[in-house]
Amino acid sequence: MNASKTILVIGTYDTKDPELNYVADCIRKLGGNVISMDVSVLGDPAHPTDISKHDVAAAVGKTIDDAVSTGDENHAMQIMAAGASVLCAKLHAQGQIHGMIVLGGTMGTDLALDCARALPIGVPKYVVSTIAFSPLIAPHRLSADIQMILWAGGLFGLNDICKATLSQAAGAVYGSALAVEAPDPDRPVIGMMSFGSSALKYMVHLRQPLIDRGFSVAVFHGTGMGGMAMESLAEQGYFAAVLELAVAEIGNLMVGSVVNAGANRMTAACRLGTPMIAAPAFGDMIDFATWQPVPERFRDRPYYAHNRLIASASLSGEERRELAREVARRLNQSKGPVHFVLPTKGVHAWDVEGMPAHDPDALADMVDEYRKVMIDPIELSVLDCHINDLAFSEKVLEVIDRWIADGTIKMTR
Repeated sequence: MNASKTILVIGTYDTKDPELNYVADCIRKLGGNVISMDVSVLGDPAHPTDISKHDVAAAVGKTIDDAVSTGDENHAMQIMAAGASVLCAKLHAQGQIHGMIVLGGTMGTDLALDCARALPIGVPKYVVSTIAFSPLIAPHRLSADIQMILWAGGLFGLNDICKATLSQAAGAVYGSALAVEAPDPDRPVIGMMSFGSSALKYMVHLRQPLIDRGFSVAVFHGTGMGGMAMESLAEQGYFAAVLELAVAEIGNLMVGSVVNAGANRMTAACRLGTPMIAAPAFGDMIDFATWQPVPERFRDRPYYAHNRLIASASLSGEERRELAREVARRLNQSKGPVHFVLPTKGVHAWDVEGMPAHDPDALADMVDEYRKVMIDPIELSVLDCHINDLAFSEKVLEVIDRWIADGTIKMTR
């Protein structure tokens, strides 16, 4: 039988005491334990919490008076967010908590995002928020495995609707703490960016050989949220190497598509010097929501509706050159080794002859530009093949084997 788990319950107990205590009671009824953390500034809870607002401010060398004296609720809450994040990490490192749940509106959600990023992957992180799934939440603020639920009807006071939400969230965070299989802390991880196997075959070719070499392989879907998750983990130094083999999220960002992972995409691994192999998969198309009108500038382009959620339009030759230059700009910032593998005959299944994105002239422009911009210290391999050919994946494995042999890729964490 699973041992009881302890959940950290965070919120402004001066204004949301009944709601927070309701969540705590739900967790206790399930057999769990609770540590309560108050992140209020002005008011006080009806009953003392396990971690007071004074404790939270003190965790970053501040006092509640310091927060109040800012005269600005944003700055005051940032003090509390910093302190709460420090305490989250400390409590987890000491084995005192097994998950976290935060309740809030915009203020509480802002703080919750910082707290979630302070905890490693595999630790349940639940946010009950009045702005869950809102475009107000910047992609780079989200931790890789954060869970959110909309706090419907929960702005002020308990009611039947918000009880349904809060009890679900309490059950979810506690159930997750009981069920989670945490990642092996000693096994090296490779992060790989890709799309579905109908469009890109390299993940099929690469996954098992990488596992056979001793890696755990995490493949991310390059539709904005996937890139956000990969970037979040790269920032934590989670990967032994990254395979940035698909660049669509960078192109989407450049043309203003909502299908992007934020301005910091493909930068964390560069800052940390994580070994990186890159390639231009889907470096010739941009994505947008199928349920919205086709953006005017792309209405005369080849168009592919993947499903009722996402569609893609082709980039011109010059736009592909521009994307190549932007990818090179990001990769050139790397403090570690970068190897770019450039297939000359195509970069996904839809650009071959007979498919809607087939454009040999624009492909030639893209290949030409990558040849120009991928210069020292970036190592460039040009292959006379399509990205879905086995030869592409074999080249990636060749580089990985060389990096394992010379110690560039560390096989222990």
